[in-house]
Amino acid sequence: MFLLVNLRKEERSLLYYITAFLAVGVLVLYLGQPEFNTAYELALSSGYKLPFWWFVVLLSIGTMTAFWLVSVYWRVAGFKCDPYLMPITASLTALGLIFLFRLRPQYAERQFAWLLLGLLALVMVTTLLRKMDWLADYKYIYVAAGVILLVLPIFFGREQYGARSWLDLGILQIQPSEFVKLLLVTFLASFLAENRRVLSTGNDQILGISIPGIREYGPLVVMWGISLLILVFQKDLGTALIYFCTFLAMVYAATARMFYVFVGMLLFFFGGTVAYHIFSHVQARVDIWLNPWAYISDKGYQIVQSLFAIGSGGLFGSGLGQGLPGLIPAVHTDFIFSAIVEELGLLGGCAVLVLYMCFIFRGLMIALSCRDDFSALLATGFTALMGLQTFIIIAGVIKLLPMTGVTLPFISYGGSSLVANFVLLGLLLNISHEVNGGNETEY
Repeated sequence: MFLLVNLRKEERSLLYYITAFLAVGVLVLYLGQPEFNTAYELALSSGYKLPFWWFVVLLSIGTMTAFWLVSVYWRVAGFKCDPYLMPITASLTALGLIFLFRLRPQYAERQFAWLLLGLLALVMVTTLLRKMDWLADYKYIYVAAGVILLVLPIFFGREQYGARSWLDLGILQIQPSEFVKLLLVTFLASFLAENRRVLSTGNDQILGISIPGIREYGPLVVMWGISLLILVFQKDLGTALIYFCTFLAMVYAATARMFYVFVGMLLFFFGGTVAYHIFSHVQARVDIWLNPWAYISDKGYQIVQSLFAIGSGGLFGSGLGQGLPGLIPAVHTDFIFSAIVEELGLLGGCAVLVLYMCFIFRGLMIALSCRDDFSALLATGFTALMGLQTFIIIAGVIKLLPMTGVTLPFISYGGSSLVANFVLLGLLLNISHEVNGGNETEY
């Protein structure tokens, strides 16, 4: 009981600081920064009717109240989860809402609604799925469900930003691939835990290298094929890259053999090269990445404006509400990190990276504390998924990689991504609860 009280007390003390941070951010905008007023006037001219003062209540009070209620519920329910992951997530979410509030006020309200749905999903996951060992028994059901969810947008989906990965349900649109990521990690954790010994030692010899049989390394080829199919039919480079890199990270974690990573990367680069020469949308993404200045008035305008925004931010930034990030198309989704760096500077951008690094560190600590292979691989997979998605989108924004269209976790606008990430958080916290509940010590 002492451990439980201590964990929740530490969690709530961190939430105090995040509440103050969110309140100050919203207050700065509320006091009438010129660029924010322009954004709000544009929202009103497009038919938006939410009173200006309601934003202050909605964001600063409503958001943190929701996080506080979850923390209180966990204490009452005896949930002994990691005390740092929730505050880290709350910090990222608060920052995202502040910048959505500043860039696209109408999207901030929608994101708040998705946030409440995500927190509800978090509570449900941490209540109904606390014991997770039974999940390992249904790995092929996850495969079937994942394939169905991936195929649906190909035939019934709606194309946005060049990718056909959305399902239009009338009142809302969802991106099934965001939830397939969770199914993928759960399947791989179960499969790799079951076949870990064979995958690590191998039972065949090729050129003096021990490798497993086709039954064991078959999923490597299947994952390569699925990633290429997503790239070809959904035109979704980001999702394909995240799926495959997460797979390789989990295989390496299970076997500690670089052979699989090397072969996997060769397969992916081979498939990507073929796709570049066959499919025009892949070629366009790569060409813009290599030389966006040649397409500055057309397809390269977005990334060029992103680079200008980041460069103009300097060390300390132009100040919240003082920059011009609105010149970047889709700044509230793919390029919100550019807006953060422009107005909060290099230091603000580094602070965001530190938050993600802390999330990854805590996730890996949870994985190292697990007492069974399935839980350890599950925690590793979820942590790798979060880290890879963050790296891929930020690398695209700064032109280290081609733009992929994935969202920055917990910060960018996107309902499917936000809810899926809260489910991921809930599953990771469940694993930490098992660790804390078993040995009554903090890791």
